[in-house]
Amino acid sequence: MTDKLTTAAGQPWANNENSQTAGARGPVLMQDYDLLEKLAHFDRERIPERVVHAKGAGAKGYFELQNDMSAYTKADLFNGVGKTTPVILRFSQVAGEKGYPDTVRDVRGFAMKFYTQAGNYDIVGNNTPVFFVKDPLKFPDFIHSQKRDPKTNRRTQNMQWDFWAHSPESLHQVTYLMGDRGLPASYRTMNGYGSHTFKWVNEQGEQFWVKYHFIADQGVKNMTAQAADKATIQNVDYLQDDLYDAIEKGNNPSWTLYVQIIPYEAGLSYKWDIFDVTKVISHKDYPLIKVGKMTLNENPTNNFTDVEEVAMSPANLVPGIEASPDKLLQGRLFSYKDTQRYRLGANFEDLPVNRPVAPVHNYERDGYMKASQTADVNYEPNSLDGPKEVPDAAIKSVAVHGKAQAQPYTYQVDNTTQAGDLYRLMSKPEQDRLIETIKGALGQVTLPGVKELEICQFYAADEDYGTRVAQALNLDITKIINE
Repeated sequence: MTDKLTTAAGQPWANNENSQTAGARGPVLMQDYDLLEKLAHFDRERIPERVVHAKGAGAKGYFELQNDMSAYTKADLFNGVGKTTPVILRFSQVAGEKGYPDTVRDVRGFAMKFYTQAGNYDIVGNNTPVFFVKDPLKFPDFIHSQKRDPKTNRRTQNMQWDFWAHSPESLHQVTYLMGDRGLPASYRTMNGYGSHTFKWVNEQGEQFWVKYHFIADQGVKNMTAQAADKATIQNVDYLQDDLYDAIEKGNNPSWTLYVQIIPYEAGLSYKWDIFDVTKVISHKDYPLIKVGKMTLNENPTNNFTDVEEVAMSPANLVPGIEASPDKLLQGRLFSYKDTQRYRLGANFEDLPVNRPVAPVHNYERDGYMKASQTADVNYEPNSLDGPKEVPDAAIKSVAVHGKAQAQPYTYQVDNTTQAGDLYRLMSKPEQDRLIETIKGALGQVTLPGVKELEICQFYAADEDYGTRVAQALNLDITKIINE
């Protein structure tokens, strides 16, 4: 039986093709509330797009624990071999707006929401293990440099390279981005990383530092610049459609989760600052430990409610998993949920895709789009048997010291060594493609001194790296490094 057409309030709708008018030729009558309601809703159908990661695609699935991690964390989803946890994963581009082609060179977001029995746990990472900046105060400026020029409204190489050249900590990530990983062939064939260092705490109160690595079981495959250009012309939603079509055919992609576990005290004195998100931790020093497998097996039933309205935040932590002192992470703990309140409203976590499977009891009330709430007490302390705190959920205390002031990282500051290591890790053909990509991008820069400043950083990372970039841009490397 065909459903009856109704208004959003449930009233039957008699005619959805013709407005009420005074005579066949009009004008339209103010009393046509069906028309007014339809237009008013249409006018508001587009919520503000994400200020970052606006273009994205997603799918649902599950995470299965294959190795009990209770020795390191009391987090429910990582305790008990065989335990499965529902998950939704959103892939995205960092810089482009919602309609931008998803095959343009960019860092890809890799953001997951785990619906655990202890509440929602989000890992909001990327397809690269490092990032461009390490202080949250620089993040808005970085994003501005990746967006459109405020005068011409064009994406410009001048802006991003000007920022990168004057932010030497970005060198490691720039080398990733300009390399093959900047153009993944599919969302299914790229790895995901938690990027930051997090803290795990077990039932005994022991603390460990942890890094997340989601390794694609399909293998890592990337596109050449020529293939990406062709895909962009063919379909601006190329990566989105590839993911959707694969799952529709039952070709469900999966990723195996590995972690690096660093003992608490050893992490504080490691040869690199483990809280500096522009750095990686050597797998030789701390090998990957297998945890479990995440599989995507369900496409969105509605892209808006499942993908656009999903709200990820690194502040969604569960007992046994805590934030580290990582400065950029500390800034994200506030910023992500704040952007969701702007995009979706104060009660965004009431939306079905964000609603936890664990029971929710708190003293928050009212606000736009509040779906339902009890008439119980809305303040604490109280004598009315309201929800009580859970002392076991308290974070593990940490010692802090030093002067309270605006200050940069000072422990093991080195912006070039790991970028050089990455360059030397690349095969000769990969290096060739890297140089060619940088030539095409940095070569467009017209601001004085930017090319030379960036080349100096490449040269400091690896002399061959800097020399080849200079040669590609017809610049004298000797003159550059001696000035």
